[in-house]
Amino acid sequence: MMVDQHCKLCHTPVRIYTHAKLGRFYLCTGCEFIFKDRAFFLSEDEERQSYRRHNNSIEDPRYVTFFYKFLDDAVFPYIGTGRQGFDFGSGPEPVLATLLEQNHGFQMDIYDIFYAPDKVYQGKKYDLITATEVVEHLGDPLHYFKRFAGLLKPDGVLAVMTLFHHNDISHFNNWHYMRDRTHVSFYTPKTMRHIAEQSGLKVVHTDGIRYTTFMLDD
Repeated sequence: MMVDQHCKLCHTPVRIYTHAKLGRFYLCTGCEFIFKDRAFFLSEDEERQSYRRHNNSIEDPRYVTFFYKFLDDAVFPYIGTGRQGFDFGSGPEPVLATLLEQNHGFQMDIYDIFYAPDKVYQGKKYDLITATEVVEHLGDPLHYFKRFAGLLKPDGVLAVMTLFHHNDISHFNNWHYMRDRTHVSFYTPKTMRHIAEQSGLKVVHTDGIRYTTFMLDD
């Protein structure tokens, strides 16, 4: 049903969906953004505890392969190696940043709200910004995409990984990605194009599944 609530990205009226265990979500019929009602967000302590259960390591070949699929599709075709990079939401072990530094000559800064909270990016510009499995955790994604745009060099690349929803309520109801209680924002390629327009960016690539590559709009 329609509710007196508008999409935080495009201001289109939204539809409401309530999950018996996970709470209330708003589904935008304009830009296809889905976002959770803030009343059902985890507390900071609950979120931190959830991340502590993650066990992602550079010693895990499957996890490394997971990142290389992203790099080969969304990063390397659009930017050369040996550049200045910034990994936003690096997690407890900055695997992606380490791979880029050790194997591809990048000089990487990292930031993570829990594990690397120093705002080392302030006053800098980057050739590459990566945000992998991060933007689904952001309650105000447009704020962050505008920040990313402000951190890019003129020919810089922003590469984002987040699994896209199917714009189908029956799929969403049974989707494992929605059932992660730390996930509060869900996107499609259409959502990403709208975010780009609002942030001074342009989409130069998407695989239609989970990868989006952005550059500054001319």
